[in-house]
Amino acid sequence: MKITFCIGLALALSVPTLSMAEASRQEVVAARGADVMPFSLKATTHVFTKTDQGGIQQVVAKDVKDAQQVRLTREHLQDIAGQFAKGDFSGPSHIHGNEMPGLNDLKQAKPGENSIQYTSIDGGGQVSYSTANPALVGALHKWFDAQLSDHGADAMEGHHDHAHMHEHH
Repeated sequence: MKITFCIGLALALSVPTLSMAEASRQEVVAARGADVMPFSLKATTHVFTKTDQGGIQQVVAKDVKDAQQVRLTREHLQDIAGQFAKGDFSGPSHIHGNEMPGLNDLKQAKPGENSIQYTSIDGGGQVSYSTANPALVGALHKWFDAQLSDHGADAMEGHHDHAHMHEHH
């Protein structure tokens, strides 16, 4: 018994563990994302489409018949649209960090300077961002790029042609 325990302990100690500092950025983001996003990252896709006035952020279930994921994405996006409209970007700050490109500019926007609107779509929901301020458009685009990078395989860049937005299904 003592020998088996010692061998087991030696094996356990010899297996390298992955600390958060050593984990890839995408793994860290996925772990923090679970604190904020109630839906499964693996069961959904984030789609980020840049527009001349800002952009469109969608989250859609990979299986559009997965009613739970569709409901959870819609509820979450409705909540964050309301938070973002008030300048509250605490969710993205927690997931991606306070130094996320574009985030500080979005936090500093004056009330009403950035129009943020939620809409339900097939298989999920979307948040549309629109502003006449070129600096905020640039901040949104940087923010979208950072999210695309951070979410890796769970995200994709959308098409500017809205007729083809759902081709990834």
